[in-house]
Amino acid sequence: MAEVLVLVDHANGTVRKTTAELLTIARRLGEPSAVFVGEGFEAAKEALAKYGAEKVYRVESADVTDHLVAPQAEVLAQLVASASPAAVLIPSNSAGKEIAARLAIKTESGLITDAVDVQAGEGGGVKTVQSVFAGSYSVTSTVTKGTPIVTVKPNSAAPEEAAGAAADEVVEVSISDAAKAAKITESKPKEATGRPELTEAAIVVSGGRGTGGDFSKVEEFADSLGAAVGASRAAVDAGWYPHTSQVGQTGKQVSPQLYVACGISGAIQHRAGMQTSKTIVAVNKDEEAPIFELVDFGVVGDLFTVLPQATEKVQAAKG
Repeated sequence: MAEVLVLVDHANGTVRKTTAELLTIARRLGEPSAVFVGEGFEAAKEALAKYGAEKVYRVESADVTDHLVAPQAEVLAQLVASASPAAVLIPSNSAGKEIAARLAIKTESGLITDAVDVQAGEGGGVKTVQSVFAGSYSVTSTVTKGTPIVTVKPNSAAPEEAAGAAADEVVEVSISDAAKAAKITESKPKEATGRPELTEAAIVVSGGRGTGGDFSKVEEFADSLGAAVGASRAAVDAGWYPHTSQVGQTGKQVSPQLYVACGISGAIQHRAGMQTSKTIVAVNKDEEAPIFELVDFGVVGDLFTVLPQATEKVQAAKG
């Protein structure tokens, strides 16, 4: 069975949910092999084994870890040359998509970005589904040249456990001077909010112009669900919420299991960032709001009346 390389998304050994999803997808295509770059492997090993990684290629060289994404693309290119994998799966975040693009050029392979589903092709290879044109169309694609390189959006698969050996192998790599042109001079962890990362969260509750700048009820409802908090561009541009929380065409793309839009009209730019959510709920006092054309469930009402009641019900259900 051919290997499927999965680039591990982690923070000092804490494996993110996206990696569990990619390992789950990788088992559909072949035998998962993780590529772990940086420190913290011992902390990550249990999680990688839990989701079926049979082998782990460890890269600890400062030539890779002290620089931006270009060296990681060279690492993957060397592994593609030596392992001849059935596919390479990479998280679909800003760094992942740049790594994937560089890797595709180096290996002369086809690249598919922002896949929301990945399956084995009927005649072999890899078949993917993408949501395009602001979610108006679904496109099925296959790579016809080289090794399929696919970036996968978070929440595209439910993580499934499958015991793996996670046998590690330290990889010695040779990194070109060109790849080391951009060096990391300082890094610091993002300030913790106690909420999940927006792009990885299974549930997202977002607020828009209808909040009037008061996100307290949105945050309380989100916290009752263990959800991330997002915002529309109108709310962000007004200075009501940080730009890092913007969901939309010019913000972050999210695909949670549940997306709750509160006081958001549903402009096409916002829909482009959340339209692939599995279930969409909207709360808006304007019954003509465009967001209601998209939702699975809609509530016509003032969010300051509706959300406290919903929060109370959720907390009561949790005991």
